[in-house]
Amino acid sequence: MTIVEKFRDQLRQHYVFPEVAEKIDEILADGLASGRYAVDSEAELAALMTADAQRVNGDKHLRLLHHVEELPEPADESRAAQEAAFFAEMIKVAARTASGMARVERLDGNIGFLDIRPRLLPALITAEAITAAMTLVADADALVIDVRGCVGGEPAIVAHLLSYLFDDEETPLTGIYERATDSTRQWWTQASVPGRRFGAGKPVYVLIGPNTFSGGEQVAYDLKVTGRATLVGQATRGGAHPRIGVRLSAHLEASIPTARAVHPLTGTNWEGVGVAPDVEVDADAAYETALSLVRRTN
Repeated sequence: MTIVEKFRDQLRQHYVFPEVAEKIDEILADGLASGRYAVDSEAELAALMTADAQRVNGDKHLRLLHHVEELPEPADESRAAQEAAFFAEMIKVAARTASGMARVERLDGNIGFLDIRPRLLPALITAEAITAAMTLVADADALVIDVRGCVGGEPAIVAHLLSYLFDDEETPLTGIYERATDSTRQWWTQASVPGRRFGAGKPVYVLIGPNTFSGGEQVAYDLKVTGRATLVGQATRGGAHPRIGVRLSAHLEASIPTARAVHPLTGTNWEGVGVAPDVEVDADAAYETALSLVRRTN
C-alpha cells in the first residue's frame, strides 16, 4: 500500500467528518491517478497532500507531516504502558517549562499578569502549578492573561484554569464531540477549586495572536463566548479539532482529527477562522494595549 493509499485509509476510518472525508478522498484519488504525487522527496509529498487534504474545509489539524528525524516504530505495548510513557514525557516538559506558567507577576497598579506558554499540559501534571499561579493573582484588581505563545492544552486543564475566573457556579465551556462514540463530552467550570479564585467580578484581558493555537484558542474562545474577558491582539490560527498521529513511514505521519470542539452556547467552534479579538492591534502591541485599557478603566 502506498503512502497516499495509507493516508486515504486513515482518513476514511477516523476523520471526524465522514462526509468531508469522502470528498477529500476523491481529491487524493484524482491526485494519485494524475501522477501529482510522483515527486522526488517525502517532504514535497507531504506538502502536496496536506494542501489537497485541506482544500475542502481548511482543517489545519488534517495534515501529512514530514519529520526530519526518523519516527520510532509503533511500540507493541499495552494502553497503560503507552499512557505511562506519555505522562513521563509530559513530566519532563513540565519541569522545563514551569508547567506552562511561564511568567506570573503583580504589575504596578495591582494588575495581575499570567503568561502561558508553550502549552497547557495534562491536568494531573499542571493543575498544581495553575493553582499556585492563580492564588498569587487572586487579589489583583484586574488580570491580563497572555496566550499569544500557547499552542495546546486539553479541555480538562482549560476548565481548571478558567474556573478561577468565575465564582462557584458551573459555567458551560467547550465540549468535544467524538466520531468513534458519536457522543459529546461536556466541560464546565468547577464549583470548587483548590487555592483562591480571582473570581467573576473583576476585569480580565486576554492577549491573542497568530501563534495562539488549539488549547490556547479554547481559553480565548470560552472567555469571549461567556463574556468574561476582553480579547486584545490579532485573530488566532484556527485549530479546534483534536487529532491522532499515525506513522505511515519512517519520516511521514498522518495527522487525522477524530473529534471536534463544540460550545453549547454557539453550537460551533473556532476551526478554520480563529478567535477574533475584541480590540484589534498587532499582536506585539497587545500587552501594552491591554495595560492601557486596564489603567484607563480602573
